[in-house]
Amino acid sequence: MGLIKIEGIKLFAYHGHLPEEAVLGGHFIVNVYVNSDTSEVEKSDDLQDTVDYVKLINIVEEQMAIRSNMIEHVAARIADQILTLDYVHNVEVEVEKLNVPIDSVFTKISAKIKRDK
Repeated sequence: MGLIKIEGIKLFAYHGHLPEEAVLGGHFIVNVYVNSDTSEVEKSDDLQDTVDYVKLINIVEEQMAIRSNMIEHVAARIADQILTLDYVHNVEVEVEKLNVPIDSVFTKISAKIKRDK
Protein backbone atom coordinates (compact mmCIF):
# COMPACT_ATOMS: atom_id res chain seq x y z
CA MET A 1 0.00 0.00 0.00
CA GLY A 2 1.26 3.47 -0.82
CA LEU A 3 0.16 7.06 -0.53
CA ILE A 4 0.21 9.51 -3.43
CA LYS A 5 -0.02 13.13 -2.29
CA ILE A 6 -0.61 16.05 -4.62
CA GLU A 7 -0.78 19.28 -2.66
CA GLY A 8 -1.30 22.85 -3.72
CA ILE A 9 -3.05 22.50 -7.08
CA LYS A 10 -3.91 26.16 -7.75
CA LEU A 11 -6.96 26.89 -9.86
CA PHE A 12 -9.32 29.70 -10.76
CA ALA A 13 -12.98 28.63 -10.73
CA TYR A 14 -16.53 29.91 -10.23
CA HIS A 15 -17.70 28.06 -7.10
CA GLY A 16 -19.73 29.75 -4.42
CA HIS A 17 -23.17 30.40 -3.06
CA LEU A 18 -23.19 34.13 -3.76
CA PRO A 19 -24.31 35.28 -7.23
CA GLU A 20 -21.19 37.43 -7.73
CA GLU A 21 -18.97 34.36 -7.21
CA ALA A 22 -20.54 32.80 -10.30
CA VAL A 23 -19.57 35.88 -12.30
CA LEU A 24 -16.27 36.99 -10.78
CA GLY A 25 -14.86 33.61 -9.78
CA GLY A 26 -12.08 33.05 -7.31
CA HIS A 27 -8.89 31.22 -6.48
CA PHE A 28 -8.82 27.73 -5.00
CA ILE A 29 -6.23 25.24 -3.81
CA VAL A 30 -6.91 21.51 -4.07
CA ASN A 31 -5.03 18.79 -2.19
CA VAL A 32 -5.43 15.11 -3.11
CA TYR A 33 -4.35 12.08 -1.06
CA VAL A 34 -4.73 8.64 -2.65
CA ASN A 35 -4.03 5.34 -0.90
CA SER A 36 -3.28 2.79 -3.57
CA ASP A 37 -2.00 -0.72 -4.16
CA THR A 38 1.66 -0.25 -5.09
CA SER A 39 2.69 -3.93 -5.04
CA GLU A 40 2.83 -4.26 -8.85
CA VAL A 41 4.65 -0.99 -9.61
CA GLU A 42 7.20 -1.71 -6.89
CA LYS A 43 8.28 -4.74 -8.96
CA SER A 44 7.65 -3.52 -12.52
CA ASP A 45 8.66 0.16 -12.34
CA ASP A 46 5.96 0.71 -15.00
CA LEU A 47 3.42 3.56 -15.07
CA GLN A 48 0.71 1.11 -16.18
CA ASP A 49 0.91 -0.55 -12.75
CA THR A 50 0.10 2.45 -10.59
CA VAL A 51 -2.09 5.54 -10.25
CA ASP A 52 -0.88 8.17 -12.72
CA TYR A 53 -0.71 11.50 -10.89
CA VAL A 54 -1.19 13.33 -14.19
CA LYS A 55 -4.62 11.68 -14.42
CA LEU A 56 -5.35 12.80 -10.87
CA ILE A 57 -4.53 16.40 -11.74
CA ASN A 58 -6.64 16.18 -14.92
CA ILE A 59 -9.62 14.97 -12.87
CA VAL A 60 -9.19 17.89 -10.46
CA GLU A 61 -9.01 20.39 -13.33
CA GLU A 62 -12.04 18.90 -15.13
CA GLN A 63 -14.24 18.83 -12.03
CA MET A 64 -13.17 22.30 -10.85
CA ALA A 65 -14.26 23.66 -14.25
CA ILE A 66 -17.86 22.55 -13.50
CA ARG A 67 -19.51 25.16 -11.31
CA SER A 68 -20.83 24.26 -7.87
CA ASN A 69 -22.47 26.36 -5.20
CA MET A 70 -20.64 24.54 -2.42
CA ILE A 71 -17.01 23.42 -2.25
CA GLU A 72 -18.14 20.16 -0.62
CA HIS A 73 -19.99 19.36 -3.83
CA VAL A 74 -16.99 19.79 -6.09
CA ALA A 75 -14.71 17.95 -3.62
CA ALA A 76 -17.10 15.00 -3.66
CA ARG A 77 -17.16 14.94 -7.48
CA ILE A 78 -13.37 14.90 -7.59
CA ALA A 79 -13.20 12.08 -5.02
CA ASP A 80 -15.83 10.01 -6.84
CA GLN A 81 -13.98 10.32 -10.15
CA ILE A 82 -10.65 9.34 -8.60
CA LEU A 83 -12.24 6.24 -7.07
CA THR A 84 -12.97 4.94 -10.58
CA LEU A 85 -9.22 4.58 -11.30
CA ASP A 86 -7.44 1.25 -10.99
CA TYR A 87 -5.30 0.62 -7.89
CA VAL A 88 -7.11 3.29 -5.81
CA HIS A 89 -8.31 2.06 -2.40
CA ASN A 90 -9.42 5.36 -0.93
CA VAL A 91 -9.08 9.08 -1.51
CA GLU A 92 -9.21 12.30 0.44
CA VAL A 93 -9.81 15.60 -1.37
CA GLU A 94 -9.53 19.02 0.20
CA VAL A 95 -10.77 22.12 -1.59
CA GLU A 96 -9.63 25.40 -0.08
CA LYS A 97 -11.35 28.62 -1.05
CA LEU A 98 -9.11 31.69 -1.06
CA ASN A 99 -10.39 35.26 -0.71
CA VAL A 100 -13.80 34.30 0.61
CA PRO A 101 -16.19 37.27 0.33
CA ILE A 102 -17.12 37.49 4.00
CA ASP A 103 -16.26 40.12 6.59
CA SER A 104 -14.16 38.05 8.97
CA VAL A 105 -10.57 37.21 9.76
CA PHE A 106 -9.54 33.56 9.39
CA THR A 107 -6.59 31.45 8.31
CA LYS A 108 -8.29 28.94 6.04
CA ILE A 109 -11.68 27.81 4.76
CA SER A 110 -11.82 24.39 3.16
CA ALA A 111 -13.90 21.26 2.77
CA LYS A 112 -12.40 17.79 2.98
CA ILE A 113 -14.15 14.71 1.57
CA LYS A 114 -13.05 11.11 2.10
CA ARG A 115 -14.18 8.16 0.01
CA ASP A 116 -13.42 4.40 0.11
CA LYS A 117 -13.98 1.80 -2.57
